[in-house]
Amino acid sequence: MAEIEVLPDLERLTETAAVYVARLASEAIAGNGVFSIALSGGTTPRPLYSLLASERFAKSIGWSQVHVFWGDERCVPPDHPESNYRMAREALLDSLPLPPANIHRIRGEDDPKQAASSYEQELKVFLGINPVDGSPRTGLDLVLLGMGENGHTASLFADSSAVTERLRWVMAQYVEAVSTWRITLTPIVVNAAKNIIFLVSGIEKAQRLHEVLEGPVRPEALPAQIIKPKRGRLIWLTDRAAASCLKNVREARSSG
Repeated sequence: MAEIEVLPDLERLTETAAVYVARLASEAIAGNGVFSIALSGGTTPRPLYSLLASERFAKSIGWSQVHVFWGDERCVPPDHPESNYRMAREALLDSLPLPPANIHRIRGEDDPKQAASSYEQELKVFLGINPVDGSPRTGLDLVLLGMGENGHTASLFADSSAVTERLRWVMAQYVEAVSTWRITLTPIVVNAAKNIIFLVSGIEKAQRLHEVLEGPVRPEALPAQIIKPKRGRLIWLTDRAAASCLKNVREARSSG
């Protein structure tokens, strides 16, 4: 079952997400000596990255033991304004003592299919492969996701083959909806994660969030519905505006 937490506004949502990240990082490092996280692109997570880079949170996480991945990337150079890597670097990574070898970016400047294949191999080396079904032997500790107004997440868009992919961990695809090539983790990797946190804010996403969480299951049309971790924890953090159409979230479950 997904957990839903409704926060009063984006500021409180960002604060709550930062607390989750810090706690999960501390627990993973204490237990296994490493914390792995896949970052999301988009506008909602940027304040989170800035907060994690602030003095309050930067000192509470053992960043030298953190490995950073990405859930998806636009096929652009790393210094391009639309690069998810660039956004995370500017908001978070440049301020932290992360070893360069711990930053696993998707090479959006390369041929899309080759970049996807290379990233898949990098993930397989880091996570290992389950010999039974070819899934990750161990999941990422945390995958951060957003949700678009059309119900997509990462670069899993409606009617794309990546939504129902059963073999490949990473895929490149030309997305007609945004007229560009994207590289994305497939549900195979995302659903193997130990923790998945969606960050959703804004009234413009309210109806779609209702459809994703409370409507019929149609993952080909609403790809965010395909995110159902096998054994991990799934948390939706939303502000009140985004949650305004939800019918099954009681005020007692809200924060603030």
